[in-house]
Amino acid sequence: MTTRRDFLRSSLFSASAMACMNPTRLWSTPEKPPMRFIFMHRGNGLWPKVMVPPSFDRALQKKEQRKEPFEADLAKHELPAWMSPLSKHVDNLTILQGLSGKMCTTGHHSWCSSLGVFKANERLSSIRWATVDFELARLFPSPAEHIELACFPDGGGNARGSLDGIATGFSARGAQQPNYAFGSPRVALDELFKSVSQDATARTQYQLERKLLAFVAKNEGATASDLAAIEKAKVQGYADSIQAIRERNRKIDGMAERIRKHVPQLDEKLMTGEINTFERQIGHTEVLLGALISGLSNVIAFTVDELGHPYTGITGIEGEKVNMHDVGHNKSFGGVDATEIRARCRKHHMSLVDRIVTRLKSVPEAGGTMFDNTMLCYFPDGGEAHHSHGTEYPFVVLAGDNAKLQLGGRYVRLPNYGKPGHKTLGNWYTTLLNAYGNPIEHYGAVDTGLDKFGINQLGPIAQFLP
Repeated sequence: MTTRRDFLRSSLFSASAMACMNPTRLWSTPEKPPMRFIFMHRGNGLWPKVMVPPSFDRALQKKEQRKEPFEADLAKHELPAWMSPLSKHVDNLTILQGLSGKMCTTGHHSWCSSLGVFKANERLSSIRWATVDFELARLFPSPAEHIELACFPDGGGNARGSLDGIATGFSARGAQQPNYAFGSPRVALDELFKSVSQDATARTQYQLERKLLAFVAKNEGATASDLAAIEKAKVQGYADSIQAIRERNRKIDGMAERIRKHVPQLDEKLMTGEINTFERQIGHTEVLLGALISGLSNVIAFTVDELGHPYTGITGIEGEKVNMHDVGHNKSFGGVDATEIRARCRKHHMSLVDRIVTRLKSVPEAGGTMFDNTMLCYFPDGGEAHHSHGTEYPFVVLAGDNAKLQLGGRYVRLPNYGKPGHKTLGNWYTTLLNAYGNPIEHYGAVDTGLDKFGINQLGPIAQFLP
């Protein structure tokens, strides 16, 4: 008899083993480029009802209200108003409803739960394994491996540090190994592209930092040997992260010419610390595009906002500093009610998605475009509401023609929680990993609450498989 512990052990072994095998060689050649993945997640929940096309007839509306499984052709329906920036990409768009994530940390925020499918908190010890974006990055390696951008809350929400610095992110390289994220477009641009900077000072700084990183990596690793338990893991994690940056820099040096051609050209206002939230998100999007097109990375995580983020630049109330936590509790700002504020923010997020997809569709690659080999997921970090319970994690998915899944032009409502055929966030990520070379049985933790319903949590979601 296979126990739950045996199942988890075998699942995690499969993930780590495949990462070591580097199966990307099966997929990536000059004629067959690597896949790229963008995980774009937002705080304060994403209500399932706002995902529903307004043109659904009464029968489909009832099915949706009852959360009964069904599928609809998006080409025959009007998108929700906030998704209107995606109207020209309907053939690439999938609206996915019904995934649960009760095995994650829910409520206000989830730290790296929504990417790792386990209960996480601010403690290092809560990180159980690599988040799915890192697993995919290992299937499709790149010089920077994985890049993370974040609009940090600046002391609120997850208390992730400075809007204009580098701090602990929302992804994880492995057990007890948090990733770092860039909080500002300026810092991200300076750090990711300084190896090809035309500024002599920046080049000198880059060389000095390389020497410093070498020194710190050596000495922090030595320090770890004198410590025990969690402190040893913490220090060793720092040393490993530094070593990873050093390795990244070495690889980047070897592709300087290609990178130089695609350095993002940010407006001067996006390089200041006074930019509003909407502008900050645009700046991050430009850095994201530069990193993908230059080949620096094939996988990027982008936290567009967070619980405590002081939102500014919202359409129609640009000068207001909006507390998104208060919006979550239905407080209005600048005469605009909370529902409308949320809609304006979502619509701006979709304009960022449109910017990404449109740009990648303009980049020729292997007889098609770069977007042909790209998948983007937009989803909430905590679930279906401001104070979520993890019963649903709605997804907006855009995928190019070479995606190894049946995506595009689909509205998919999966069976409700506890109903036969119900699927979890872990099933969705298992689907992605299986499609791209990692035949893992299950990614992430399982939901023990589904046991009483007899729900099989193993394997990918069949209706997305070719």
